[in-house]
Amino acid sequence: MNIAKEHKVNEQIRVRQIRLIGAEGEQVGIIDTRDAMQMAREAGMDLVMVSPQAVPPVCRLLDYGRFRYEQQQNEKENRKRARAQEVKAIKFRVKIDDHDFKTKTGHVRRFLEEGHKVKVTIMFRGRERTHPELGERILVRVAETLADIGAPEGTPSMMGMDMNMIMTPKAAPAPKKERTDDAPAESAALTEAPAAPGEAASA
Repeated sequence: MNIAKEHKVNEQIRVRQIRLIGAEGEQVGIIDTRDAMQMAREAGMDLVMVSPQAVPPVCRLLDYGRFRYEQQQNEKENRKRARAQEVKAIKFRVKIDDHDFKTKTGHVRRFLEEGHKVKVTIMFRGRERTHPELGERILVRVAETLADIGAPEGTPSMMGMDMNMIMTPKAAPAPKKERTDDAPAESAALTEAPAAPGEAASA
């Protein structure tokens, strides 16, 4: 059931009568607000106005604190999904030196590891636009450098003074974390193994 983020609750409801919906969604009918408030208190719930424009306004019995918590959790999940689908952008110059190339490629790698798509843009200045092969050469170099973590979504495309290429992550980073978690367990097993001969010798 869709309820607005801001709504009147309990004593904030000032109208004399309301149309009440029970905690299980059943229609109680039109009753005095005081009676509805009493029902909410006896049930250990809140009286929440869910449709203020109706005549009379519609209210419902529910646990408002729990509802707001669930609503906030849903909003957080929606924001996470939106961020995961976000396309990051990194810009390169045609005449880029090795240091800047490594730095910017490192940013692209980080975004790919986080699960984002990345738009790699080559910015042309003046007569550089007459040599698109220079931009393509850089994009190929980027794709080859990041081949272990991502791949081009399609061929590079020109838009105005820019050449663009979308890099897509190949896999989620979760498996890497599992491998690092397993490493301490394996090293612990190796350190415990030599103890057996010592114990046998003392015996």
